[in-house]
Amino acid sequence: MKNELINEQMSNKEIVYTVSNMIIGFGILTLPNTIVKTTVSSDGWISVLLGGGVAILFAWLIGKLGESFPGEHYHTMVTRIVNRQAAHILTLCFTLYFLLFVSYQIRGVSTITRLYLFDNTPEEFIGFIFLLVLAYGVAGPSIALVRLNLLFFPVLVCILLAIVILNIGSFDVHHLLPVLKSDFTGILQASKETILSYLGVEIMLFYNIFVFKKKKATAPIVYGVMISTVLYLLLFIVVIAVFGSVVTEHTLYPIAELAKEVEVPGEVFERFEFFFFVIWLISLFCTNVMALDVAIVGVMSIFPKARRISIITALLPLMYIIGLLPSGLYELHIFADWISYFGIGVAWFIPALLLLMVKLKGGRAHE
Repeated sequence: MKNELINEQMSNKEIVYTVSNMIIGFGILTLPNTIVKTTVSSDGWISVLLGGGVAILFAWLIGKLGESFPGEHYHTMVTRIVNRQAAHILTLCFTLYFLLFVSYQIRGVSTITRLYLFDNTPEEFIGFIFLLVLAYGVAGPSIALVRLNLLFFPVLVCILLAIVILNIGSFDVHHLLPVLKSDFTGILQASKETILSYLGVEIMLFYNIFVFKKKKATAPIVYGVMISTVLYLLLFIVVIAVFGSVVTEHTLYPIAELAKEVEVPGEVFERFEFFFFVIWLISLFCTNVMALDVAIVGVMSIFPKARRISIITALLPLMYIIGLLPSGLYELHIFADWISYFGIGVAWFIPALLLLMVKLKGGRAHE
């Protein structure tokens, strides 16, 4: 029994990798394009740091809430802090958020995969295949999904660093100038968009069930956000140094284009971007399979008699249909923004209020 308990625990490294992988996801491809629309030259680095600072604050709050209830997930936390009815409502909101999150990601993966890899394959078919792969993934235990990050996240980081290093020869320092020319309003607007790219840390509210030791979760969660911030900052500066702010503003997926610019000495890889997309898609699989797993866990918390396979079967067509609703890229971006705003409220502000309630009760909650 003791060995089983140990096998079900998340280590600090697993928490760091899980949080970082959840944050990076799909948003890393579009973030530089979003930032330069309201900033001048390379001033977007300020927005990346400001957004990272806000994300670190909420990561700390989420970690502290988890530490107050070691070994318990979100539904149980809310039940003990407020009551069971409130737990049902808030968990349902969380479940809806993650379902919308996965639906958007399925559509996003379909769009970018067709654009860069399979230009003759319909997006609907690509999305359907990706959905089936996710269904296969969530059929396994949750802790196994978490540990996939130990395998693939370091590989993703290595690929991103390789893109940076292999593009050094294309750097133009003049693209980074002038500095500090953006107005305060523009930086704040870019910071707002950047904050949305840090969603993902909230998944630890559910995976807290695998964290049994008090005062263990907060630091790794914060470190995970810090790693994402450093990667965002590095990639943003490199994109601006290579393409300049004007080109970046008119490039929908700057990181993907940056990967296409890579020329490996000796022509070991003729199309380095293909290698990048393979690793990125695997990373996205890890991100989405965890999000879908949390949505399933949320439903099972509200309906404990429901079978996991039945929930999976019911949710798959729903997510597929939702993902097809946006008719174009503009509507897809609007869809993504609304999901992010919903996520900020449900996944960041409400847990912060729950932590405040715990502190007002002197750190004790209803049994």
